[in-house]
Amino acid sequence: MKFNGINKILFIFLIINFEFLFSEELINKLKKEENMKNNITFGTWMRYSKKSEKDWLIFFNKYKEAGITDYFIQANPNQLRKLINLTKPLKINIHAWVWTLNRPNDKEAMKNKDWYSVNKLGQNSYDFRPYVDYYQWLSPFSEGARNHIKQFIDELSKIEDLASVHLDYVRYSDILLPIKLQPKYGLDQSYEMPEYDFGYHPIARERFKKQYGLDPKEIKNDDLKDEWLKFRLDAVTSLVNELTEISHKNGTKISAAVFPYPEMARRMVRQDWASWNVDLVCPMNYHHFYNEDIDWINFSVNNGVNETRGKFDYYSGIFVGALNPQKFRKAIIGSIKAGANGVVFFSINNLSSEHLDILYDITKNPQY
Repeated sequence: MKFNGINKILFIFLIINFEFLFSEELINKLKKEENMKNNITFGTWMRYSKKSEKDWLIFFNKYKEAGITDYFIQANPNQLRKLINLTKPLKINIHAWVWTLNRPNDKEAMKNKDWYSVNKLGQNSYDFRPYVDYYQWLSPFSEGARNHIKQFIDELSKIEDLASVHLDYVRYSDILLPIKLQPKYGLDQSYEMPEYDFGYHPIARERFKKQYGLDPKEIKNDDLKDEWLKFRLDAVTSLVNELTEISHKNGTKISAAVFPYPEMARRMVRQDWASWNVDLVCPMNYHHFYNEDIDWINFSVNNGVNETRGKFDYYSGIFVGALNPQKFRKAIIGSIKAGANGVVFFSINNLSSEHLDILYDITKNPQY
């Protein structure tokens, strides 16, 4: 191929331009990878226990050294304040982990039977506790129940320097259990069983019938089935968004532990977390509950991140007790590569010294 003067100049220009674009693309890629490495958060779920201040500091230093900065703690307001004030020099984040709609033996709620969720058979969760004794569900359609929850969240979100109010059990009781758990209860949930199908509070039925002209108990085949599902999803979503407004007004973020990915959450527990206005979600990607392997965690993370498109932070929840150290590493790195900007471990009690060594290595020598 022969070049005249103009072609030579054009050729040189294209080469230089290509090299510039390639270099810029490479630089941007490296910056993106570096930002990702620097912004990954590690957290853990835990319950408060009695310890001396010295023992608490030793405890938190141990896990912070491995890279864990966020602690989702089940504790009362005074206990949370104590830990926040005690750990300020450590620069860690304390979150208030609360059970939201599932509130077993809540003394105030139990004065009001009409606050509780009702299944398709008309059984009230005040009396009928599905699956386990600690399942006692309030109804998102009850104004009394909603106001009770709002007051609690308002109190927690006023705690100074609290990282977030962390909502758990913010859904209905499981209409479908994970496949691995069904045999434990002698169940085959290849279809929706009416005793586990909740959301039929009298107020819900009345409002739905007024809007659609049909009592949801009378829905057959596919007639209004999607509308009835969305009706229940929206009741939880509106509650979560109201709780978020309350917490934000008090200067505190809202986070939530949710089912693995949006479509699964909507189908199994009537939970539409992709529509929520929260600041952070921690999907419980407990692969072994679904008889899946480690790669399923990546699928779940990718699914959730893609549907929500950065609407809020996404921390992948992994079940440490089902992971040996090698699989633990794979689950963490896989979650990050799939798009998670954090990983939360359930629970702190299952983190062995081998797990912590691996986490320390990942933190100090990112391999994403």
